[in-house]
Amino acid sequence: MKSRIHLLPETLTHRIAAGEVVERPASIVKELVENAVDAGATEITVELEQGGCGLIRVTDNGGGINAEDVSLAFARHATSKISEFDDLYRVRSFGFRGEALASIASISRTELVSRTPDVLAGVRIIVEAGEILEITEAGCPVGTTVTVSRIFDSVPVRKKFLKAETTERAYCLDVITRMALANSDVRIRVLAKGRELFSYPATHRLAERIALVLGSGDADRMQPIESSRDGLRIYGFASRPDFTCATTRQIYAFVNRRYVKDYLLNHAVMTAYRRVIEPRRYPAVVLYVDPDPADVDVNVHPAKLEVRFRQPRLVYETIVEALSSMLRDVGPFSSGLLPAGPVGTETKPFSNEEYSSRVSEALKRYSLASGSRKLMFGSRAEVSTGIGSGTRSEIPMTSPTGQPGPGREGSPALDLFESAPAPHRASSSPVFTDLLYAGSLWDTYLIFPSPEGMILIDQHAAHERVLFEKIKNGAHSGKPVIQGLLLPEVLSLAKPDFERLSDLIPLLEQTGIEVEPFGSDAVIVKALPALLAHLEVGSLVRDLISDFTEKEGALSLEEKRDKIYAFLACRGAVKAGKQLTREEVVQLCRDLDATPFAATCPHGRPVYVLYPQREIERMFKRR
Repeated sequence: MKSRIHLLPETLTHRIAAGEVVERPASIVKELVENAVDAGATEITVELEQGGCGLIRVTDNGGGINAEDVSLAFARHATSKISEFDDLYRVRSFGFRGEALASIASISRTELVSRTPDVLAGVRIIVEAGEILEITEAGCPVGTTVTVSRIFDSVPVRKKFLKAETTERAYCLDVITRMALANSDVRIRVLAKGRELFSYPATHRLAERIALVLGSGDADRMQPIESSRDGLRIYGFASRPDFTCATTRQIYAFVNRRYVKDYLLNHAVMTAYRRVIEPRRYPAVVLYVDPDPADVDVNVHPAKLEVRFRQPRLVYETIVEALSSMLRDVGPFSSGLLPAGPVGTETKPFSNEEYSSRVSEALKRYSLASGSRKLMFGSRAEVSTGIGSGTRSEIPMTSPTGQPGPGREGSPALDLFESAPAPHRASSSPVFTDLLYAGSLWDTYLIFPSPEGMILIDQHAAHERVLFEKIKNGAHSGKPVIQGLLLPEVLSLAKPDFERLSDLIPLLEQTGIEVEPFGSDAVIVKALPALLAHLEVGSLVRDLISDFTEKEGALSLEEKRDKIYAFLACRGAVKAGKQLTREEVVQLCRDLDATPFAATCPHGRPVYVLYPQREIERMFKRR
């Protein structure tokens, strides 16, 4: 018998709806801090227990909630922010749907204490699993305190997906970081385990808030940007070309002070930087986009992380113009967070045809994906035109048939012939020192004739495997070879990054990286592994943090160790495009012969491939 259609019980629909708003403790922090800002608070305190998994308390000095309205605050779709449909296109507040408190209370025990300035006594309400348990008078200061505990107790399946305490706390701090950048006139304090993690004082200078939140080290290498067109204002700060990051984590975009993950905005940023920073590196940008509220739809995502612009081309072009003007005028040794001269709008980093093509591509994908698809920036790579020539040209990253070539990720494609056979890995590793070195291809692949055919070695992958094993052996022996820094380097970090790095310090010390906390949001690096002594310390540490943040998960201790070894080996290995001397090639071959697992790099990519002689002869019609 077919099942009958029936209405779901209200308690179940509330929990399903809560899943769209409350993904983890950080989601609760976001909603409560946004409510505090909407209430006009100038001081906000966030308390976290067990990284937010045990308890979250947000206290503000805002306008408070009337006693007669307090129960309505926990009803679905009850809000003071909008009254009619057209109000959605005039929204300037963060919360307006009336879902936050109802969703939070449906999966936790929530206590709210609030008082408005016009009354002597406040009100307390306790809601658990969506049911109101108590409403009483309470003595309290003007403002609101919301305490959330027993998080996900009513939905234990969701609780199983929470990560370690330090990881969840870092997610919460990420949210607070974004709110701090968006609201520089609000003082924000964060407490955890009975101690103050940080306090951002209110300031009317955006530069000061950015330096406090991101750390003075990063902020000193950023320059102001500003541009206005047709009622749209773009402003903020962006890094000089000499300061780049491994991921897009340091690109913060705000639309009318609302943090968003908008593909169009990111694409515009990368268009401006495309010709001034190296491939696969990203700038640090704090970007504020202030359109007329009627020109942006903030109601297209349950968590309001995506928006839709009425004039996306105008937004795109204004961002590119603001950034391009700064990059044109800034010098490599300019001091950060200082005016970079007059900001113009006439410079574009591309020819008119190429620039128009990128804008059209962005707008086309924007209309199709509305920010949900990740853009791959660029489809061409620079490669050498001949063995050891040092000259460079652009070739497509695809073969003549339109399929990706067999080259290593991030390396030039190997497009020899349209019908070229796929290379084979040798069944057993050759003795590399017995091979005759014939030269390099694109300063990336080392060429060795052999009795079986032609062997190509990826110099980066080969060196990466060698360094991985050396770093791993040094860590396991307890005696890594280290190089003390002549001048220890102090790195000021954003608070979430400081928390993540603090968790990794014991593992880093095993590899030979001597790093210690230096205050509440800085570390001091005293030594590096001798194999990596040539690397820039600040970039190495920040990229390590980004690598763990981008790929966070439930990793075992051994998996974390291997992840660190692989990261350090990749950073220290010779790069594709670097011309090696014959002596360096000989030494690399010796190291490969002495290295286990020499067939692949730590990430699983092949170190070498073999083109059999018979296949090469077949291409030349000799067979």
